[in-house]
Amino acid sequence: MGAAIAAHLANAGIPCLLLDLRDLATKGLARLKSAKPSPLYDPAFIARIRTGDLERDVASLSECDWIIEAVSERLDVKHNVWKMIDSAWRPDMIVSSNTSGLSINEIVSVCGEDCRKNAMVTHFFNPPRYMKLLEIVPCRDTDPQALEAVARFCRDRLGKGVVVAKDTPNFIANRIGTYAMLATLQAMEKHGLSIDEVDAVTGPLLGRPKSATFRTLDLVGLDTFLHVCRNVRENVADPLEAAAFADPAIVEELVGRGWLGEKSGGGFYRKNNAGKGKDKIEALDPVSMSYVPRSKVSSPALEAAKMAKGTAGKLQALLEAADHDRFAAFARDVIEATLIYSAEKLGEIADTAIEIDRAMRWGFNWEEGPFELWDALGVAETAARLEAEGKAVPAPVSAMLEKGTTSFYIKKAGSLFYYSQGHYKYVEEKTEEISLDVQRDRGRTIFKGDGASLIDIGDDVVCLEFNSPHNAIGPGVLSAIRRAAEEVERNWRGLVLANEGRNFCVGANLMLLLMEAENGEWEEIDLIIREFQSSMRSLRVMPHPVVAAPHRMTLGGGVEACLPADRILFAAETYFGLVETGVGLIPAGGGCMAAAALAHERAEAAGLDDVTAPIARLFETIAMAKVSESGHDVKRVGYWRGGDAVVIREETRIAEAKGAVLELDRLGYAVPEADRRIVVGGRDAAALLKVGVSSMRRGGYISNHDALIAGKLAGALTGGDVPASTAIGEQALLDLEREAFLSLCGEPLTRARMRTMLATGKPLRN
Repeated sequence: MGAAIAAHLANAGIPCLLLDLRDLATKGLARLKSAKPSPLYDPAFIARIRTGDLERDVASLSECDWIIEAVSERLDVKHNVWKMIDSAWRPDMIVSSNTSGLSINEIVSVCGEDCRKNAMVTHFFNPPRYMKLLEIVPCRDTDPQALEAVARFCRDRLGKGVVVAKDTPNFIANRIGTYAMLATLQAMEKHGLSIDEVDAVTGPLLGRPKSATFRTLDLVGLDTFLHVCRNVRENVADPLEAAAFADPAIVEELVGRGWLGEKSGGGFYRKNNAGKGKDKIEALDPVSMSYVPRSKVSSPALEAAKMAKGTAGKLQALLEAADHDRFAAFARDVIEATLIYSAEKLGEIADTAIEIDRAMRWGFNWEEGPFELWDALGVAETAARLEAEGKAVPAPVSAMLEKGTTSFYIKKAGSLFYYSQGHYKYVEEKTEEISLDVQRDRGRTIFKGDGASLIDIGDDVVCLEFNSPHNAIGPGVLSAIRRAAEEVERNWRGLVLANEGRNFCVGANLMLLLMEAENGEWEEIDLIIREFQSSMRSLRVMPHPVVAAPHRMTLGGGVEACLPADRILFAAETYFGLVETGVGLIPAGGGCMAAAALAHERAEAAGLDDVTAPIARLFETIAMAKVSESGHDVKRVGYWRGGDAVVIREETRIAEAKGAVLELDRLGYAVPEADRRIVVGGRDAAALLKVGVSSMRRGGYISNHDALIAGKLAGALTGGDVPASTAIGEQALLDLEREAFLSLCGEPLTRARMRTMLATGKPLRN
């Protein structure tokens, strides 16, 4: 864990020293290089980490501004390390423990008072790069200024979601999350459900990740889970609560057999190859303790929940069916147990509901925290249902209702307030953050179209937000882009292209395209592509600055929407790539034209005589549907331009993009050429690219259809049948990519790839 934390510090540009016994630090550093998914935004960032031997190099600790102890979860081991730290401590040094649940007051008991003033828990959820939550727990002597400084640093420099917890067993997220797991296992036994059935219910239908219950336990490690249970059981005063954290018999049995989950090759699930090609996932049968093929799970209540909108709608559908559907009854028991326990712990593990909700959203990836669910289901209604079922209503909820308060959160004029200690408190809005939801609540929507909205974000800057299903680009989004371009040209200083969805944009509406292709509507497809191209072009030639701020998955058409922008501010977690070849097509919304323009600019900047080398690199990237593994990794895959940047704290993307718009405007924005001339590689470059394709085909690395697609791509990127180094207009390149795209739509093998992607979410190689 220490190496993974060091990696994330390196991601943020912070040099660090990794110390361990003997050569363990060096081995930990080596593991970072091969770990998947990578803990580093860029492999080069590993150079920011030095290693050393803890015993030999302990004096070097005095050079550091912040020491993070991340040794094993044993108090005696931690005490030994903290004694070393105390001997090297400086008055301006911060010291913290990465414990997941041990008492910070017990950990620092071996240190002097001065050291304790700057000591605290900083619990990074694992893996640190990908998990947003950081729990900070002060000890009795922690200086509030030191606590605030660490919280601010972790939030602003490391991009973390910080919550302050109390010094109680397992803090917030693991305390609630572990209880929810145990409640699930108890309800499973009560209702007689299988492993597959439990996970079918306790994933997205409850607003939780797809890993649900048992896949999550396998990832965590079943021995680790028992350790977490034991830590609560042995350190809480209430014997009834301690009993609730008893080790589940099935988990004890698995650990006894050495079936610890993914790290041992099997736990509740395992992969079974059996020498027959692709691994098959099998589920444990708890009765026979053998692995069996996975089964599909369905019921009318589950199907109704799948169709319902939002987590609250899905839960409501399950609750309404709980009297006649065993899966719904199981879900009711799990949710009610979690809501009750969370409310009972309010004030004990955290001062406020908002800290518990944030911890569960950021640490366990729940769509909504427990108190947000209380509100969504109705506090009074849920309390009445609990009473009718003979279950005790938690004291904090009863106290609320007695005062006539019926929700943990309220909104006033777009501002959020949370209930705490008898009254509502304002959730402070940070100037470096812009929430589109808040702007919408305050009536700042300029227009709302079919799939996109234009929102005033202040200082005469607007934001175009995609809000179609999966933020896919269809006719409604294209229309909104053109309308936004006209609106900005008349009335605004510039445009930000961003949204707050799960992903920025997963591409174009593939279902619509397939339907048109299956029906032979070639003229309609041609019209759609022309509209796509003209919409993206309207972003490029706008007489005011455009800044894109993508995040998470930004694929296909999402990339084509970003490339016309004057700048792109990537979230650190951005997975960016033109992936159309995976469905048998090539980019045709301006993507090939934009790639040709990039190659031209790079050749010019490097003083090259022709564009063959840079276009060959981009050809490989697009043909192989390469996607960046981070915002920084966009440089490697080839789409990075001068002026682009990475924003590590996702919540500040929109404000940063707005700032970039204002900066470009203030410096005197130069309107782009309406029809710039792009130097292309021509027929010679196309021939060279096709030679490589032919070699790959002869070697059996690609199929005939792959070769056909790559050939079409080569022609579109190199400008067609023209001499090398010919300068041609944008429209000529747009025509080439559109014609190639249309011809591929007519290929049965391409349509088979499209159907497979829509049906399975996976590419077909044919």
